[in-house]
Amino acid sequence: MSTSIEFTKKIRIGISIGDTLDSTNDALPKEAAPEKFETAWKKPVIKEELIDAILKAGFNLIRIPVSWKNHLGPGPEFQIEPSWLDRVQEVVDYAYRKGVYVILNLHHEDWNYPYYENQQPACEKMRAVWRQLAERFEGYDTHLIFEGQNEPRKVGTELEWNGGDKEGWDVVNATNQVFVETVRSFGGNNAERFLMIPGYAANCTVGIRHIEVPRDERIIISVHAYEPYDFALKIPGRSNWNHDTKVIDALMKELKQLYIDKGIPVIIGEFGAMNKENEKDRAAWAEYYTKAASKINVPCVWWDNGLFEGEGERFGLFSRYDYRCVYPDVVEGLMKGTEKTH
Repeated sequence: MSTSIEFTKKIRIGISIGDTLDSTNDALPKEAAPEKFETAWKKPVIKEELIDAILKAGFNLIRIPVSWKNHLGPGPEFQIEPSWLDRVQEVVDYAYRKGVYVILNLHHEDWNYPYYENQQPACEKMRAVWRQLAERFEGYDTHLIFEGQNEPRKVGTELEWNGGDKEGWDVVNATNQVFVETVRSFGGNNAERFLMIPGYAANCTVGIRHIEVPRDERIIISVHAYEPYDFALKIPGRSNWNHDTKVIDALMKELKQLYIDKGIPVIIGEFGAMNKENEKDRAAWAEYYTKAASKINVPCVWWDNGLFEGEGERFGLFSRYDYRCVYPDVVEGLMKGTEKTH
């Protein structure tokens, strides 16, 4: 078994702390206090107590989505605002110093859209940002994973979520390659660090078939899969799961054939089923989903955006205010689905 797959087998289950460090506000100057950005989407700042509660529940990976576009100086250096980088490192350390795995990424960026005319400037900025991150975190060991980009896609077009086209695939592959080359060019532990790359939009159907995997033994494929869609993500969709496993089973089969069987690991970097007042169904779904993924050695990372009510995508599991688990049955399902492999 490959070194990278042996590595991902150590990851039981992860959770993303979304809608915080990935929040954006184009109206704020980049010199604004970090908490102004971190709370821009009406979520409180991340506290170490939140990390502790998540880890106590059984998760051993924390994904920290970060948007950098509001914090960059002019080119060609694109210097990251020091106070923002310091705050990101502080949050990384909340988890990293406890010996668990951490994923750090580029999230809601608007400069990496995959068009041929944008390929060169996107690669230049990709190189500049990851050069700074590789340097800042060079002393961190392989518990810190870098994820090159989140869901690079043609935003606002009919191609945005359907898996893309050749232009989109080509440019995403080019920016992924620049990310890998940049990190590897730095010292410290960057030579050994595991690096995650997505396909177009991190798409779990068409997009996963068009990823050019760099020649590097420590690459992990990132896939986002809210399946079945009408139960997990669609609004209103349906609230009854009805043990509808067909799409989940097909996804795991394809991931195994495309990557796992070839020694290339995969992490489902975002998944979840939003709250539709259906905790029992979500718990059963969560157990099946994570068990199916665990069978092929693919860890999953729940998208927790801290949202529990209202009209949006209600993926919250842990309260950002009192750090309690709001849906313990769902978390129990996640843990049941992964218990035999850890």
